[in-house]
Amino acid sequence: MRRGRRAVAIALGVLAALALGITLMLAGCQSFGEHASGDRLARMRQSPEWHDGRFENPQAMWSDLRDALLHALAGGPDVEPSGQVPYATTDPAVLAVAPASGLRVTWFGHSSMLLEMDGARLLTDPIWSDRASPFEGVGPHRWYPPTIALDRLPAIDAVLISHDHYDHLDWATIVAMRSWRNVFIVPLGIGAHLQRWGIPAERIVELDWWQSTRVGALAVTLVPARHASGRLNAQGDQTLWGGFALVGDRHRVYDSGDTGLFDAMAEIGRRFGPFDVAMIEAGQYDADWPDWHLGPEQSVLSAQRVHAKAMIPVHWGLFRLAHHGWTEPVERVLAAARCTDVPVITPRPGQSIEPTALKPGDSTRWWPDARWATAAEKPIVATTDGVDAHRVALPACAPASQSSSER
Repeated sequence: MRRGRRAVAIALGVLAALALGITLMLAGCQSFGEHASGDRLARMRQSPEWHDGRFENPQAMWSDLRDALLHALAGGPDVEPSGQVPYATTDPAVLAVAPASGLRVTWFGHSSMLLEMDGARLLTDPIWSDRASPFEGVGPHRWYPPTIALDRLPAIDAVLISHDHYDHLDWATIVAMRSWRNVFIVPLGIGAHLQRWGIPAERIVELDWWQSTRVGALAVTLVPARHASGRLNAQGDQTLWGGFALVGDRHRVYDSGDTGLFDAMAEIGRRFGPFDVAMIEAGQYDADWPDWHLGPEQSVLSAQRVHAKAMIPVHWGLFRLAHHGWTEPVERVLAAARCTDVPVITPRPGQSIEPTALKPGDSTRWWPDARWATAAEKPIVATTDGVDAHRVALPACAPASQSSSER
């Protein structure tokens, strides 16, 4: 009798779990997006990056899936803020006045930024939702509210999307932009997601690597990155990924998107540099997937490769997507930059700064002291070709003066 009751209880538990799963799937189906078809798919198949039904990196990526799964839920010291993150409230009155230098960057946390450049306003990878997830109540949650409401932003000329992972392409944020007049500049295939969410086709510009479009006086070029894409599978690779090179009459800006270290960075620098500033991803890395994300030291190396006059580390400071200390990316970037001549600009989330005309207080230490591991303790080193034994030779650099165990 007890066995029968236990079997019934187990069966009911399984059914409840299935029902919950189906409910979540139905609730999130819109946010999953849409697969490309018709002329869009035909164009994707003509891309040099399309092979055997998906996009591929010229340099294969290596990861240790077993260890990554074992460590996925691992904690650690200070992986999330213990108190309120000291963000700044973005002032619409400041944004209403054009930057005197012609170039202004407002970092909203992670990879979301407002770029005001040579008369154009561009918004990158905007995520205003509470979570980087297809579901409400499930997935990585943001550590502080948006620093400005979407409807308080000035008129945006273009929204740039680097790839379709949930922390970069946010369904609710895109839906809120359906009545806007901006164009969306995206890698191949992502237009299918946008059209399903109600963005008219005439407002969507899809690019392959090295292809360009214009936004006012700016030439906007999708440049290569070493990453992946997918809404249901993080490596489904049915849409392309990339970064952006922005070239205006007076200024040049590079946005790396999500990327690991790759050879074509030098070509980006030759074609479009030197850049007045480069926003380069520096967080959400792990030794189990060293080719998916740069990590701090390779972020600084990337700034050198693309010929950046200054860099802003991004892709940190809003969500926990890896199990390093939450302040570790910026601490390690600063440590690595001491070995180079690359200035590092560190605006707090919500703060507007002019990279070519910095004022006192524009780039100060705003984050708290927290425990973090140095490059020597937890190195992140990319492979050259997706083979574990073939690693990039990084330039020698003196380690930070303190290790995590000494702090």
